[in-house]
Amino acid sequence: MKFARDTWLIFQRQTQLLLRNPVWVFVGVFQPVMYLLLFAPLLKPALNAPTQAAAYKIFVPGLLVLLAIFGGLFQGFGLIAELRAGVIERSRVTPISRLALLLGRSLRDVVSLMVQAVIITLLALIFDLRVFIGDLLLAYLMLALIALMTSAVSYGVALKVKSEDALAPLMNTVAQPVLLLSGILLPLTFAPGWLQGIANWNPFSWAVDGTRALFAGDLGSDKVWQGLSITAVLAALGVYWAARQFARSVR
Repeated sequence: MKFARDTWLIFQRQTQLLLRNPVWVFVGVFQPVMYLLLFAPLLKPALNAPTQAAAYKIFVPGLLVLLAIFGGLFQGFGLIAELRAGVIERSRVTPISRLALLLGRSLRDVVSLMVQAVIITLLALIFDLRVFIGDLLLAYLMLALIALMTSAVSYGVALKVKSEDALAPLMNTVAQPVLLLSGILLPLTFAPGWLQGIANWNPFSWAVDGTRALFAGDLGSDKVWQGLSITAVLAALGVYWAARQFARSVR
């Protein structure tokens, strides 16, 4: 009960800080919207899709995964600012759960990213994208797990490096190969065999495939349950590791 209350208090505070400057929600969604409006219309001939709606069913799930990955990986910058302002230091004298300090922040990030995902989905409906609500909610669950994992890892790394100058190139170095080896923007179906072999070791490629299967209405596909299982395990590991960093930093 105390842990749930502590998590809720941190979540409330972080959400209030976000709502005081909600422009960041729209800044975060700006780049995906540009991809949706300016890049997606080129995909129908590139993918040999029968209709523009079919092309969007391939592109939009990858775009949402991109949003969850990049939106989570760069949350650590805010924590470094809190470290510099002494917020984390003052937390040492409080009885609040150290895990709650992490989860309250990460859940705020998940909610923020889900709002952005809904905006992207609603915009895609204008381009004749159609998806069953149950499949969509399950896809959102996978996105939430990705956002939880990447956000937690970003906070843990931020506590390690304690510098924006170190965090920025590190996150970019991780994000770039993840993007290219996930088939986020374009499926890896026609990629060379060696590239597909490397991509199979990228857990985010499984998440992208699972999300695309859900948008295609293929709920029974193995890719869905494989993607959910992998992201759930990674989310648990990411939260566990980041919570240890919080426990060491806030004693």
